[in-house]
Amino acid sequence: MAPPPEGMTVAARSLHTLPAPQREQPDPLIFERLTVPPHSRPPGRWCVDPRMEPLMNTILRKSILGIAGLAFTGGVFAGPIAAHADTPAHAASTKPVAVATVQGEQSTISLNDEQTANVKAIIAATKKAGLPERAAVVSIATSLQESKLENLGHLGDKNDHDSLGLFQQRPSSGWGSPEQITDPEYSTLAFLKGLKQVDGWQDMPLTKAAQTVQVSAYPDAYAQWEKQATDLVNQHWTK
Repeated sequence: MAPPPEGMTVAARSLHTLPAPQREQPDPLIFERLTVPPHSRPPGRWCVDPRMEPLMNTILRKSILGIAGLAFTGGVFAGPIAAHADTPAHAASTKPVAVATVQGEQSTISLNDEQTANVKAIIAATKKAGLPERAAVVSIATSLQESKLENLGHLGDKNDHDSLGLFQQRPSSGWGSPEQITDPEYSTLAFLKGLKQVDGWQDMPLTKAAQTVQVSAYPDAYAQWEKQATDLVNQHWTK
């Protein structure tokens, strides 16, 4: 730091020796009154009483430090806080877990407690198999078509060959024993095992994916249940 100029008053010397970040240029008139000797000032300029110099020095220092403090507070703290306040809050996502890509006219039925329990069993088995919501939608739509989500036993003369359970799977076709096929978890896992073997099942039309597993006489019948199946998955997947 350069030494103070000759003839500088005590108050001006104090201002000159302040650390650089805290220095502030005072009013030119005040600075002249503090730094220019009385005999060198133009006529009409008043002089500071030497006895007032300590008080003027204190006032000047406090003013400079106060200005520096406000500038620091405004630049460091007010900026980030203001920026944070201007950031809009993000609304909670309401995106459904499954989205229907329905084809054709849709059907729907009212479900009783047993049918609802079977929906939950299919969803639980889908999660156990490590498959996504779309697999549950395909499974429930398939069961809606095959059995209306009822775990059917043998229906005697009305039975379709030896078909049983939620998916009307046949023991004679290798799906399992009658006891296994009428177990909702087992029958769902068996259906999902077949679904996983269908290349690109996630992206193909639901009825095509279901038909590839079921090999039904009515290959397009599964499509009509896609919306209700999707709604049921959205309702129960996270419960």
